[in-house]
Amino acid sequence: MNGTPTSHQPLPARTRPVMMGPATTGPSRTSPATFSPVRISSADPDLNAIGPLLTGARAAVGDVPALLDLAKAAAETAPKPGEGRTAFLWEILASVTAVDVAAGRVLEPHLDAAAILRQAAGAAAGEGRDCPDFNGIGFEGAWGVFAAEAPGLRLEATEADGCFRLHGSKPWCSLAAQLDHAVLTAHVGGGRAAFAVDLHAEGVSFADPEWTSRGLREIPSGTVHFDGVPAVPLGGTGWYYERPGFAWGGMGVAACWLGGAVAVARSFTASLQKAADGGREPDQIALAHLGEIDRTLAALTGYLAQTAARIDAGELSDAGAWREALRVRGTAAAAVERIQTLVSQNLGPAPLAFDESYGKRMADLALYIRQHHAMRDDAQLGALSLNGNAPW
Repeated sequence: MNGTPTSHQPLPARTRPVMMGPATTGPSRTSPATFSPVRISSADPDLNAIGPLLTGARAAVGDVPALLDLAKAAAETAPKPGEGRTAFLWEILASVTAVDVAAGRVLEPHLDAAAILRQAAGAAAGEGRDCPDFNGIGFEGAWGVFAAEAPGLRLEATEADGCFRLHGSKPWCSLAAQLDHAVLTAHVGGGRAAFAVDLHAEGVSFADPEWTSRGLREIPSGTVHFDGVPAVPLGGTGWYYERPGFAWGGMGVAACWLGGAVAVARSFTASLQKAADGGREPDQIALAHLGEIDRTLAALTGYLAQTAARIDAGELSDAGAWREALRVRGTAAAAVERIQTLVSQNLGPAPLAFDESYGKRMADLALYIRQHHAMRDDAQLGALSLNGNAPW
């Protein structure tokens, strides 16, 4: 049996902390686990460079203006997807989310907006810049990305002499009242198009979000109303959804989900270590669940590393990018839910009731992964598989 324990053999005595495997930098006894970057594929020097950002994120937990400032600073040096360092971009997103899920939820759309504007610079965009009431939109301030739809709400963009104005309402606009600009989608003749808009412009108003969620409490999402607001078109009708960057951005959200799962796994590991230090060694069930968590994270990070490399190699720059995004997002969401279930079953109600950081992380993450549409997204993937060209 090569020394491998079986159900008839005692488990070996615990040596030192059980780490999360090669996929992440594990927690240590001397520094908070939440300060450790999440490794996808980068070498230590790159990961170490994330350290100051993580320290800033930890200090800014619960302080949305500070988190927005942190996002603005991070955008100055963070790589863009598809430009050679996609894995490092995802490590930034995952690592900040591992510190605090809400911090990752603030950072991700700001970096996504930067990427969208970079991609739009090479597309048919910018016609609205010559309009007399357009004050100019550069990448200053804090940005959001609003592309959701909801029954009974509709945002339309009308054109006159090459100038576009927004009329109507846009739902699910997270932190809109605290942002400066947004990339958003609106209905035009023949489909939907993306626009850049100044959220301080006359004609913009914010409905009370009536946000009652226990998860992501500091990131309320509400409806924004637009009454003749000038906007700059980005890329033309259909461009927003057809570009490969739409899929790449969706995978960036999955990287955030990975970071949240790593944080949950690290807190579980730390709880087992603390109990063992107090004389209560983990039983076989706890160790089996920790082992399942380890291989789940190793598989997910390995998949993300492979996918990031394919993006940078130009292999996911066509219609196949969205199919891969559906796989990545579904795999990440399933991993998060499984890890949350395993840890919750093992630790029971006590940390949910008495550990503020743990309870916040679990609630934040449960809401965040609902951006994945579960079986509906799998149905999209199934339809694509039914049409052929499946790699398996």
